[in-house]
Amino acid sequence: MLKRHLIFPLLTFVITIAARAAEADGDAVIRAPFGGSEIVVTTTARLAGAIHSVTWRGREFIDSADHGRQLQSAAGFDLTRTGNSETFNPTEAGARADGPGPVTTSRLLEIHAAGNVLRTLTQMAFWLRPGEKSGGQPAENTAPLSAHRLAKQVTIGPPGQPNVLDYAVTWTVPAGEAHADAQFEALTGYLPPEFARFWRLDPATKKLGPLSDGPGEQRDPVAFSTADGAYAMGIIAPEPAPSGSTGPGYGRFRFPMEKVVKWNCVFRVHPADGVVPAGDYRYHMLVPIGTLADVEAALAKLAGE
Repeated sequence: MLKRHLIFPLLTFVITIAARAAEADGDAVIRAPFGGSEIVVTTTARLAGAIHSVTWRGREFIDSADHGRQLQSAAGFDLTRTGNSETFNPTEAGARADGPGPVTTSRLLEIHAAGNVLRTLTQMAFWLRPGEKSGGQPAENTAPLSAHRLAKQVTIGPPGQPNVLDYAVTWTVPAGEAHADAQFEALTGYLPPEFARFWRLDPATKKLGPLSDGPGEQRDPVAFSTADGAYAMGIIAPEPAPSGSTGPGYGRFRFPMEKVVKWNCVFRVHPADGVVPAGDYRYHMLVPIGTLADVEAALAKLAGE
C-alpha cells in the first residue's frame, strides 16, 4: 500500500507522462534538390518541432547547441526599463533551463512533413522559469509554459526559387493578457562561427556589400557566408509589415565566447492605446541558401519582386 504522502507526487508524474505521450512526434525531415545536392531540413522532438538542422552539400548551417540556437521564432512583450526581451519571452524550441538536454518545456501539438513542406503547431515555453532573471531583470511569467501558440509552414523551393525556404509563421496571442507592446522575432538563425562574413543587400544596386558586426538591427536584408563564399544563408521579408506592426528590422550578432553568429528578422507592435490586441499575427520570410553568389542572386530577385 502506498504511503499517503507519495500519492500526489506519483499522480502528478503519471499526468505529466500522459500529457507528453499525447504530444506529436517532432522528428521529421523535408528535402528538395538544388545545385547538384539537396537542401535538407530536420526537426526534432527535443525542440518541439523547431528546426534543428539545415544542410546543403554536406554543410550544416545551424548551430543547435541548446534550446535557443535554432532556426526558430520567439517573441518578447512589455520591453521597459524593468523588463527586457527575455522576461516575458515565449520561445518555440523551449526554455533556457532545458539547456543542451534531450527534452523541451515547449509542447508540439501538431506536425506534418511530406516532400518539401513542413507544418507545425507549438505551444511555446517561456524562455525563463518563474523566479529566473535575465540581465538582472526577473521573469514576468508565473508558469514555465505559455498560452501562446505558433503555427509555421516551411516550404523548400517554392516555384521559381529552388534554393529558398519559404517561411510563414502565425502567432496566436491569447486573450486575458495585458501587454503594452510586442516584439516578434519572426525568425532567427544561429549559424556556426565559420559563417563569419556579414553582408547587407544594397536596395539601389541589389548587390551584397559588407556589413559591420553591429550588433543590432538595420533595415536592409542580410546574409552570412563562409570566408570563401562557398556557403551562405540570407533573410528577407518580402511583404510590407502587417497593419499594426512596424518592421522588418534585420539584426546581426557575433558571439565570440559562445562561438556562434546570429541573424534575425524582427517586427514590433506598439498600439496607440497601449494594449496589444489578442489574436493572430502573421509574418512571411524567405531564406535563400547556397553559395554567396546564389544567395545574392536570390535576394536581388526577391527584393525586385
